[in-house]
Amino acid sequence: MNADIARRVEEIALDLASTLSVVDTPGEVEIAEKVYRIFSEMSYYKANPQNLFYVDVPNDPLKRKSVIAILEGKKAKSDKTVLMIGHTDSVGISDYGNLKEYAHQPLKLTEKFRELDLPQAVKADLESGEYLFGRGLFDMKSGDAVIMAIMEMISEDIDHFEGNLVFAAVCDEEGNSAGMLTCVGEFGRIREERGYDYLALLDADYITEEYEGDPNKYIYIGTVGKVMPTFYVVGKETHVGESFKGLDPNQIAAAITSRINLNPEFSDVADGEVTLPPITLKQRDLKTEYSVQIAKSAVVFFNYATHCSTPEVILRKMIRAAEECFEEVTDTLNNRYRTFCEMAHREFKPLPWVPRVMSFDQLCAAVRKEVTGLDEKIKEKARALMQEEMDSRDRSTRIVAFVHEMWSDKNPVVIVYFSQPYYPHVYVEGKRPKEKALLEAVETAVQDTKSDYQLGFKKFFPYISDLSYGAVPEEEGVVETFQENMPGYGITYDLPFEAIRALNLPVLDIGAFGKDAHKFTERIEKKYTFNVAPELLYRTIKNLLK
Repeated sequence: MNADIARRVEEIALDLASTLSVVDTPGEVEIAEKVYRIFSEMSYYKANPQNLFYVDVPNDPLKRKSVIAILEGKKAKSDKTVLMIGHTDSVGISDYGNLKEYAHQPLKLTEKFRELDLPQAVKADLESGEYLFGRGLFDMKSGDAVIMAIMEMISEDIDHFEGNLVFAAVCDEEGNSAGMLTCVGEFGRIREERGYDYLALLDADYITEEYEGDPNKYIYIGTVGKVMPTFYVVGKETHVGESFKGLDPNQIAAAITSRINLNPEFSDVADGEVTLPPITLKQRDLKTEYSVQIAKSAVVFFNYATHCSTPEVILRKMIRAAEECFEEVTDTLNNRYRTFCEMAHREFKPLPWVPRVMSFDQLCAAVRKEVTGLDEKIKEKARALMQEEMDSRDRSTRIVAFVHEMWSDKNPVVIVYFSQPYYPHVYVEGKRPKEKALLEAVETAVQDTKSDYQLGFKKFFPYISDLSYGAVPEEEGVVETFQENMPGYGITYDLPFEAIRALNLPVLDIGAFGKDAHKFTERIEKKYTFNVAPELLYRTIKNLLK
């Protein structure tokens, strides 16, 4: 790519980074307005103001918004369109300590870092002069800058460009993806109004080493998905002075964590690429006070990455794992109680606990037999919970507890359900014409890009991103299984599944290269980010639109 484009990418990246746009803060509004301003100063948008507009997040307390910029080539009439996204928010800056005031000033921050005692790898990058530091510069304002500079370059010679570009600079990616989920509907509206044929969904989110010393700079075709299987464990309360008369839900929850946590048995494998195993994001009992009564219930949920497993497959695996753990705990308790009875010279009688695991929809089916109007009661509860300040995942747990309390069966049980959020995986196999065209476009772009870097391909972008909302897995029952087992779905959490399914696009990521996303040492490598990434992106766009 020519030096002018590299300079322009850097200029825009530094401009965007100078606005601190931490997720769930007013800075997200400020950064959207800055993106809008940069586009509005381009000659093309002065002449075509209808192609630049905001998309508001509905009912948002902060009045956050995304920006959509459309570019229509004039060389010849064409419906061929590349859809692009990039997020403008970042994580917080508390990790910068007394350097917080410089977190969004990359040039000053990079100099300030010279005064610090840094890890050797970070120090080496700093002293090389090849890296710039700053919150959001890597994740992912430099990627936004790459897209914006390429669009600006194309717009200046629009008479010789054939095809269309649609770019959404979205808010809230680091939170709940409200920006992308709002824009999905807009993408459909634009397609219908303008007769576009979307070819692919392209993101410019960050890329980094997949392991220490990894020599490759990757282009990712497809993206990892994420579900949050959750276990609501109901035990049997008792006084600690009669502890064998109860069943501690914490012991079952701990067994589930031990069974599933970072266990590669639950990794997805597709095209030789392996997801990281599930890992707990929360485990605790639900007792609200201190007393000498053991807890009645506990909850544990996992971050579960997917390449090919659907919610239905994961639900079955989690139910089976919980059954094994429940059986293991009851066997352990019986063995320990037998030993205790021998020591205390008491008669041993097997404990009464019967392992039992069910999904949330199975719990609802059981309770419906006893409670009239259960579904409406669940909706009323969900609406009431939306008026309370709490973590959204806690709302799901409260709904499960609400339904379980209405059930006459008070025996111990484990209920498996999904907490929000859900990010579908997108597996680009190359079977469909658009998938094949994308694979060929990227391969040719890599071949034609001259650089000193070792460029490689991967089938799945390994980090959770808004690319997941470019398609829904095609297997039957994906949506239904998730909806039926996500307590409060439609009220406490909702996904525009039909709009996503209507897009049904292959996805890819061509991003800025750097290190330490979400750490105070977050940094980009300038040469790759400002020179190579723009050329790869531009060539891929041109190849797709041929």
